[in-house]
Amino acid sequence: MISQRAKYAFKALVTLADAAQTDQPALTIEEIARRSGTPKRFLEHILLDLRNTGLIRSRRGRSGGYMLIKDPKDVSIGELLRQVDGPIAPLPCLSRTAYHRCDDCEDEETCRIRKTFGQVFYSYLLLIESLTLADLRGDERVMDHLPTRLAGE
Repeated sequence: MISQRAKYAFKALVTLADAAQTDQPALTIEEIARRSGTPKRFLEHILLDLRNTGLIRSRRGRSGGYMLIKDPKDVSIGELLRQVDGPIAPLPCLSRTAYHRCDDCEDEETCRIRKTFGQVFYSYLLLIESLTLADLRGDERVMDHLPTRLAGE
């Protein structure tokens, strides 16, 4: 599962992406919190982290606030998950960014757990890496193709 922090980050970015399409591209923390339904006390730290990653910028002054500086089509959901939550692999031996051999593993090449979860994770990566912030903004193509049982879980 993704963390609550990641959900708040996604909500804030969708809100900023929507605002970028209007004549008011900069939103205050209060406005982002109100529009996204995210608690302001969590949002402040999340927005600072997103600013440090280069996804958004802040502007001071009367018309100040936060704004998205990347095209939503260029913001990868997989990369955003890694930035907010850290490694997304189910096992440390499958991680791109935090690889290390499992403590109890004698041979990665013959490890059945690694092989099975590696296949599942590869499929997950293909999907998650293909998704962008633009997809979160309203493209329902992903949910339309999920089996009913998965779509409701």
